[in-house]
Amino acid sequence: MSTPPALDTLTRWRLILGESADGACSAAGCTLSSDALAMDASLDWLYQRGEGQDERNLRRQGGREGSRLSTPDWINEIHRLFPKETIERLERDAIERFAIDDVVTNPDVLKRAEPNETLLRAVLRTKHLMSPDILQLARQLVAEVVRKLMEKLAKDMAVAFSGTLDRRRHTRLRSARNLDLRRTLRDNLRNYDPVNKRVTVERVHFFARSQRHLRPWQVILLVDQSGSMVSSVIHASVTAACLWNLPGIRTHLVAFDTQVVDLTKDVEDPCELLMKVQLGGGTDIQQAVGYGASLVETPERAIVVLISDFYEGASEQMLVQRVRALTSQRSLVLGLAALDADANPAYDRDMANRLVAAGAEVGAMTPGELAGWLAEKIGQ
Repeated sequence: MSTPPALDTLTRWRLILGESADGACSAAGCTLSSDALAMDASLDWLYQRGEGQDERNLRRQGGREGSRLSTPDWINEIHRLFPKETIERLERDAIERFAIDDVVTNPDVLKRAEPNETLLRAVLRTKHLMSPDILQLARQLVAEVVRKLMEKLAKDMAVAFSGTLDRRRHTRLRSARNLDLRRTLRDNLRNYDPVNKRVTVERVHFFARSQRHLRPWQVILLVDQSGSMVSSVIHASVTAACLWNLPGIRTHLVAFDTQVVDLTKDVEDPCELLMKVQLGGGTDIQQAVGYGASLVETPERAIVVLISDFYEGASEQMLVQRVRALTSQRSLVLGLAALDADANPAYDRDMANRLVAAGAEVGAMTPGELAGWLAEKIGQ
């Protein structure tokens, strides 16, 4: 699980006492960081209700806040900002003290809710608080969001695995992804306008694609299910389901925290799979990599995709050793610090560098970019 923002003593007291302590805080030289301000806004969103204010009056003063939080946004924010024991207390107070039951207890709210990824993340984080009838409604919402994600990714998969790029041949078929940029620039340099610093393109060249004939490959997705990785868990589940239907690829999906859970048998139903995921807890990455290595059948045709923030809670040395063992046997290892629509990573850069030195590739990708990366490696 990712480490919440570190706070000094003055900041902690400022968050406990609230906005009324701003003057004393400033006099003592305490300035709230962006994360501390986000914590303050999340606490105000909840506890100002105890002062008899309705949600319309919960706007923070002085223009420091962003847009007003919805309940799903608030749930996602506190899981990003606070440690596990604080999250549990905040969620309990929200439900028991202030009856904020939008997501976890109110069927009318779930029926009216617009299915989207923000709400999906909130459902996954609070499903353990839901009664069976609410859980059934939540499951329908999860299924709708997953369906939309799969429709989009399936198109990306179809394009990525349509054939390998053949740089020896060209075609008249125009496609941006097949653009031969170097030849196009070379053939049009005579049209360079030095005044406006522009090249007028008259002739555009495109590489051809050869039909793909896949040898059997294994793709082993290892997904960190700590709370900070919830978006990556969602997209990894959808990605695994799309890969499952591709010929010549045997897909495995493994979730881990301090335990390892093989979810491969549920890959065909990503909705059911997500409802089984248990978010939170510690992180034992090396154990998961060891399990992934045990699944490898033909090393030179195996790809291990480790989706994690790389904050190892167990043995860092063993993690590096296990990754090096995989790459030494010619298996491909890709470490993804984020797998979602935005690909905005937050991760342990030192560990990422050590994994690169051990032979892994490390980055952050959207699911479509991952599909393209896999297609390129498999097609080589």
